[in-house]
This record gives sequence, C-alpha cells and structure tokens, in this order.
Amino acid sequence: MLAPEKLHSLLSRFDQIEAELASGPEPTVFVKLSRDYAELEPIVRSIRELQKAEAELADTEAMLNDRDTDAEMRELAQMERGELVEKVEELTQAVRIGLLPRDKADSHDVILEVRAGTGGDEAALFAGDLFRMYQRFADNSGWKVEVLSASEGEMGGFKEITAAVTGQEVFSKLKFESGVHRVQRVPETESGGRIHTSAATVAVLPQAEEVDVDINPSDLRIDTFRASGAGGQHVNTTDSAVRITHMPTGIVVAVQDERSQHKNKDRAMKLLRAKIFEVERERAANERTEARRLQVGSGDRSERIRTYNFPQGRVTDHRIGLTLYKLDQIISGEATGEVIDALIMDHQANLLAAEGL
Repeated sequence: MLAPEKLHSLLSRFDQIEAELASGPEPTVFVKLSRDYAELEPIVRSIRELQKAEAELADTEAMLNDRDTDAEMRELAQMERGELVEKVEELTQAVRIGLLPRDKADSHDVILEVRAGTGGDEAALFAGDLFRMYQRFADNSGWKVEVLSASEGEMGGFKEITAAVTGQEVFSKLKFESGVHRVQRVPETESGGRIHTSAATVAVLPQAEEVDVDINPSDLRIDTFRASGAGGQHVNTTDSAVRITHMPTGIVVAVQDERSQHKNKDRAMKLLRAKIFEVERERAANERTEARRLQVGSGDRSERIRTYNFPQGRVTDHRIGLTLYKLDQIISGEATGEVIDALIMDHQANLLAAEGL
C-alpha cells in the first residue's frame, strides 16, 4: 500500500519548489531548485494521474452499486471499470518506482572511459567496437558525444578513449555499464580460425557541476607540456598539453588533444571534476548501509559483467543472467537499450523489495 501522507508530502514539496522558482531566486539557488523540480516532476505527474484514475474508478463503482442505474449504463460502467482497474494498477506501479530512493547523479551527464584490457591488438579493436556502440546508442537517444582524449591502437580501435556524453538522464541509463566487458571471437589475423578471448574496461563517471564539487585553485598543480603523437613526434612546438594534479586526492588528469592550451585546460578540469565527484560519491556510499546498491553487482571494475560471443552471436550479462542472441544489433547500438533496460528493471525490482514497496 502507498502511504497517503508520503504522497501528500511530495506534492506539497513540489508546490513549494514551484513557488520558490517563480520568486526569482539567485542563480545558484535557481540551479538547485531546477534540479529538484526536474527530479520530482515525473513522480508528481504519476501521483496526480493516479489520484484522478482512483477518483474515476470510485465514481464508476458508485454507479455500479446504485440500484437506479439502468442496464445500458451498467454495462458501460462495467467495461470502464475493467479499464480503470488496469490503469490504477499501472499508475500505482509507476508511483512505487518513482518513490524509490533516487541516485542524485542520475540526471547528470557522464564521462565515459573505455580502455583496452587483456588481449593486445584485439582488445584495442574491441574497445573501439564498444565505444562506437555507446556512440550510436547515444545518437539514438538524442545525446551528444564529445571525445576528450584518445590513444589509438596500432591495428585500429583504441588503447583508451575518454568522452563526455551529454543529454537527458544519461547517467541513469549508462551507470550499469561500468565493469569488464569480454569478447570471444576469431581475430582477422588468426589463420587457424581459433577463438580468442580479450577484454576492455568501461568506466562511467557522472559529470560534476560547479554546485557539486568545490575545487580550491590552491589545491591544483597545473603543468603544461608539448603534445606528442605516435612514435613520440611532436604534434606542435608549443606547450599546449595540460596536466592537472589535485594534490589533496592525488588525482591526475592530462589532456593534449587540442592545439589550444585553454581548451585542453577546460577539458582537463571537466575530467578532474568528474573524478573528484566520483570519489566523494563512493565515500558517501561506503558510509551508508549496504541496503541500497549504487550499481548492479559490486560495481568493482575487475568484475566481468558481460560477454560478447561472436561465433554464437550472443551477448550475456552475467549480473542478471540475461542472454540475447542479437549480438550484431547490440554492438551496432540498435538494441543496446534492451540490455540497459533489463538492468534497470532488475535494479528497480531489488530496490522495491528492499524498500517494501
């Protein structure tokens, strides 16, 4: 059963936020209120729709219980009652899910990192396949992908590639992708037709905003150096590459893709902010009880989460025991959402059970 007082409290809080936004608050307050508004708006909409459907169902049942209702109206009311019962059940489930504890970072953009693991050149090629999969999934989702840094493999693909992904609810969709992805296939260079196994690591970090992470400039050491290309040759003769060290945490980021030192510094700060934000999120998670998981499974990046088996055309997500025989559609980004949606549904089911909703 949904607690009426909890629903009333949410509606009251939403009305309060609307009033505060309308009063023209200062920019930093406006940003926070806007985020709170966007977070509450879907659940408030579901609650209001549920209340409306429940009222309509009550009116219909009153009509059915009224002895003066004629046969024709009773028949129509009976049909409408069935539809309303189904609608109330669906909306009740939507409200249950909306009441689940929400990861504050779900609405954030992300920093996506894909790195080749074990497997040499084949691992770099697979890292390239994974990045393109996410890139196409992002395109299909209406998101924007901006490559921040990349190191290409000798035979193609990437030794590592880092990109910013921006759009609506990006982290909520991609956060379960962190972990080790394994591929089983016959490399093009394999004359004997033997299947090789290699791996790539994916990390999805929520991008931090100014209001999320307060970085003291005095805590930063900023070094500049000449960007270099393959084989160590200099891309240019100016010190445009930027390395930033956050001394309190020891986090180091470096960006050298742009010829402009200013652009490289901006990109490096964006990456640094995301990494510090993730450290703070992990610290906060460790301080809380383990009743609520931040990610499916342990979230440990050494954990193998998914296998892409090319000879059999299947993709298996080991965390939820999901196997789909549509590898081509998934790796192309067309059906990637099917795996992601299954992970989200499993996560929600576990949270519902933990919360007793």
